[in-house]
Amino acid sequence: MARGDLSDEQWHCLEAVLPALPVMGRRPRDRRQGFDGIWWRARTGSPWRDVPERYGPWETLYSVFRRWQIDGTWARILQKLQVKADAAGHIAWEVSVDSTICRVHQHAAGARKRGTMIRAGRARTVCRPSRPNHAIGRSRGGLTTKIHLAVDSSFQVLAAVVTAGQRGDAPLFTEVMNRIRVPRPGGGRPRTRPVHVLADRAYSSREIREYLRRRQVPHTIPEKRDQAGHRRRRGSAGGRPPGFDREKYKARHTVENRIALLKQARGVATRYDKLAVRYEATVQLALIRQAL
Repeated sequence: MARGDLSDEQWHCLEAVLPALPVMGRRPRDRRQGFDGIWWRARTGSPWRDVPERYGPWETLYSVFRRWQIDGTWARILQKLQVKADAAGHIAWEVSVDSTICRVHQHAAGARKRGTMIRAGRARTVCRPSRPNHAIGRSRGGLTTKIHLAVDSSFQVLAAVVTAGQRGDAPLFTEVMNRIRVPRPGGGRPRTRPVHVLADRAYSSREIREYLRRRQVPHTIPEKRDQAGHRRRRGSAGGRPPGFDREKYKARHTVENRIALLKQARGVATRYDKLAVRYEATVQLALIRQAL
């Protein structure tokens, strides 16, 4: 077992949530060896061609990684691990929301913005409707990608959204909250509502507070200075200041610590994947490996 590979206990937990083997057809290679090879690439950020030979052909590893991204296997594995953690009582449902910016390597730039669609025997060029910029944007640091996270107080990542680096935090808050969806082991409606939400001043907007109030979710979000000034100048029409518990707000450090842990995977800290869906699968892979 090389450095970074799964232990026997970790592999036992992962094997229980992997998709079933095909009944007919060619049997796949050693899946434990394949997962270790795919994780080695995400952990080091190296090109696929540089994956050590002990993990098997790099073409096979990339094929499995790509196929599981297309059919949603990585997302399902992560969700199954969340279900097991919730059933064991490891999720406290006190959620902290924040985002982090990741630099885009020059090898990740240059993906096609337009594709070819075949219809009625003729080919025509169409713009891809999903993420035409491949979640790559320009900010002060150059080409960047942003990861928006919702993290439980027990360091469980409940939702992750990948966008371009220049996207703001507040406009993505609703999408991040809607991604929180943990099925219940015994069936029924999945759990989607946290018991409390913590966020910094970037999420201090009237729309976000109204959204949480409609869902009956208590929140701890500090008020921006300019917003407090506007409210005071309006007098009684400005309403009362939002409640803020400074001691409760200290628990928001969990999302900062979780971001630092996630970026220990160099394939996440620096984006090398050209397509947004591939980079999102790399993030899911890192979350799966760390959840084990």
